[in-house]
Amino acid sequence: MAEDNLSATLTVAVPAARVFAVLADPTAHAAIDGTGWVQEPVDRAPLTEVGQIFRMDMYHPNHPNGDYQVANKVHVLDPSRAIGWLTGYDPKGDGQLEFGGWLWRYDLAPLGPSETEITLTYDWSAVPQSIREYIQFPPFGPEHLPNSLHHLAELVCGG
Repeated sequence: MAEDNLSATLTVAVPAARVFAVLADPTAHAAIDGTGWVQEPVDRAPLTEVGQIFRMDMYHPNHPNGDYQVANKVHVLDPSRAIGWLTGYDPKGDGQLEFGGWLWRYDLAPLGPSETEITLTYDWSAVPQSIREYIQFPPFGPEHLPNSLHHLAELVCGG
């Protein structure tokens, strides 16, 4: 039986606080994304509390409109340890968000003062069958999580 999540791990030679600061900055998310779907942040304020909403402009060639927008809700925020969000949308354009049941989470494990193990997890275990009927999970190839971690490493290591 297949699990409803994927994870990838990478160690970087920077402090966990630096990694967390980049992850908490929505303006960095397009550069981190391993698929190329994340375009620009609509909400540019740093992520500072559970429940905070931040929207991102997206593009996917198989989306009915190509361009679309997601509304992410911060689900976990433990500075220098973990950050994660649920992905949702505003189906009627009235500000009432719906979340599909998938989440992104980064766990940071300091391995010393200047080294951090980063684990990125994509979890779709709470996605209802009604959504699974039209979206295949995961909706990206196996290279996405490692690619995202390598992009993050480039950002936090300054090159």
